[in-house]
Amino acid sequence: MCKCLHVLWCFLAIVCVSVWTNSCSEDAACDDVVTMPLVDNLGATLKADIDVKNLNKHLKTFIEQEMKKVFEETANNVKTLVEKEIDELNTTVQEKQSGVTYIRWGRKDCPSGAELVYTGQAGGNHYSNKGGGVNYLCLPNDPENGEQQSYSNDQIYGSEYEISYAHTPTGWPGSLHNTEVPCSVCFQKHKSAMIMVPGRKTCYSGWNTEYHGYLMSDQNHQAKIDYACVDSNAEPLDNSNDMNEDGALFYTVRAKCGSLKCPPYTNGATVLCAVCTK
Repeated sequence: MCKCLHVLWCFLAIVCVSVWTNSCSEDAACDDVVTMPLVDNLGATLKADIDVKNLNKHLKTFIEQEMKKVFEETANNVKTLVEKEIDELNTTVQEKQSGVTYIRWGRKDCPSGAELVYTGQAGGNHYSNKGGGVNYLCLPNDPENGEQQSYSNDQIYGSEYEISYAHTPTGWPGSLHNTEVPCSVCFQKHKSAMIMVPGRKTCYSGWNTEYHGYLMSDQNHQAKIDYACVDSNAEPLDNSNDMNEDGALFYTVRAKCGSLKCPPYTNGATVLCAVCTK
């Protein structure tokens, strides 16, 4: 292909030179006629006048078409390259920014691979209150406090483990009873979903186990508290001797057969839990 194009360009160059240098007469029409030498079988030199007017038109059209193809192909290549770079940049940004957060109850740190957003202490509504919130809160250890108020209103309390002998999860030391509950807010990169699975200590296929533990909540009190998954390796907030001050309380949860089908559940068994990400 390249060789054919080279020959063509050489021929065109000869034609163009011939056109520019030809002068057959004073007639203007002679500008479109080229005189070229021909050689016959006898070796005699012959001459022929060739009309290159139509050839010039075709040549011009051919060049314009080829240049258009080159420009279009170059534009498409540049467009493809730019789109590829934009896609790669968007993917990089999404990988850096995407992720999920969750609270690890009972611990002051995050599982391996997760980023610690902040550590704090669990708190919430007092167990005897009829009003107020119904969820545990992970209160940071470095609060920015508002103004003190004298009027009566809903209060936020700390929290304690309520794990006397009858409620102590397997493997937990009895010394945790009546101690304050720590918590940590964790950020797991490159994840898009998080669920807490009650009744299991392992996550389902395709999901990553951030941590597992025991399902806990309040028990037989005025305040209604959400369920929380407390880490199986729970620890106290600190070594303070200020114990049994109550507030938002954490009791283990046990299965009660009836409307809850047993099996697969076991009556009176401690309910496990797992926090899973994907």
